[in-house]
Amino acid sequence: MENAIQQILLTEEQIAAKVKEIGAQISRDYAGKNLMMVSVLKGSVVFMADLMRAITVPCQIDFMCVSSYGSGTNSSGVVKIIKDLDINLHGLDLLIVEDILDSGKTLHYITKMLSDRGTASIRIATLLDKPERRAAPLTPDYCGFTVPDEFVVGYGLDYDEKFRNLPYIGILKPEIYLA
Repeated sequence: MENAIQQILLTEEQIAAKVKEIGAQISRDYAGKNLMMVSVLKGSVVFMADLMRAITVPCQIDFMCVSSYGSGTNSSGVVKIIKDLDINLHGLDLLIVEDILDSGKTLHYITKMLSDRGTASIRIATLLDKPERRAAPLTPDYCGFTVPDEFVVGYGLDYDEKFRNLPYIGILKPEIYLA
């Protein structure tokens, strides 16, 4: 796996420090609220696990699985809900936890869909933001790092279901995904 990485963009230590920082801010912002963290599977599961341990206020968690990529590298624009949330969202303060905010199309769709279920509020926490590729009117409320328009993997992010288990975030060599 290591020889497929062109460059390490964010180290394990940089990520850990940023997750603690975001967790502290979320803890302040959600004090006294009814926090429900929603992980968008599969990519955000590593970030979600670390982030929820960095949050010091009571919270619930649930998971959604959506797809708009298939096995390619560009979003198809068609959002398919593979696993929906299991609980009633009425009155909950939702925090959607994402690995990367890219075009924003999928997250824009999810946010609209979930807001129609009577949530008290919805915010977005993303580990990575690629604003250069934004195609939907969306801005994260909590953001770890802004990254260049490169194909990144690791810390939950994948290419064709591989590389999620890298402890850092790296740029994948183009010859891997262009082959």
